[in-house]
Amino acid sequence: MTQVPGMETSAISVLKRAVELDQSTRFQESLVCYQEGIQLLMDVLKAVKDDSKKVHYRQKIKSYMDRAEQIKVHVNQLKEEGKYHEQIRIADDATGYSYEVLFRPYVTEGVTEVWVIYLYTIKHINQMIYCRKLYNFLRFCEMLLKASCKVKRIHLLTYKEEGDNSSQQASALSELKQSLQSQDVCLDLQYSTFHDREIRFDNGWIIKIGRGLDYFKKPKGRFSIGYCDYDLRQCQETTVDIFHSKHTKTL
Repeated sequence: MTQVPGMETSAISVLKRAVELDQSTRFQESLVCYQEGIQLLMDVLKAVKDDSKKVHYRQKIKSYMDRAEQIKVHVNQLKEEGKYHEQIRIADDATGYSYEVLFRPYVTEGVTEVWVIYLYTIKHINQMIYCRKLYNFLRFCEMLLKASCKVKRIHLLTYKEEGDNSSQQASALSELKQSLQSQDVCLDLQYSTFHDREIRFDNGWIIKIGRGLDYFKKPKGRFSIGYCDYDLRQCQETTVDIFHSKHTKTL
């Protein structure tokens, strides 16, 4: 019983976030929070002994499960009609938008293939900034490897560097390709001057970020909060548009 108050507090926090996201029409994200919160409440239900409290928790669980099911039906209907569109506005200096947080609702178990169009920020920049961009793509790949899905292929469409950054690009992407191969993931590299930034998953989700993967601010120092944990890293202002399409593989 001593653990129940802490479990209940965690459930309330997650479900409060679910309701906030729901009210902001960020349905796919809210669904993930509802599911997590419901599971936490079910754990509380198993732990309590008081019958009146059990009735209370069962009613709460049913209420949240009903809402989660309504969201599922609504989102699936919009997806079928090709009308699904969700927009997230990241404010300047906002935190809590690591790749895990932003992409987790869309990297579902069935995902095996990912397309990353990573072009607009790559050229005409100094080596230090370019290195950060390479690390951002590496972090994105690491996020995919930690997800519940089994990604087998990542397609990267990027700008082919010339000049000072050319050898760094070739060396870094070659090393990353070998590292991904050791995880049974193939990195498919293609080059273009096409101006765009977009991420697609083979489950149909399409995510466009105004700044691509490069929406994090430079940390204030090497020993500042947010240097290692990107959930705590401040962001630059940007917009994230999320769509769903059945024609991902026509890319």
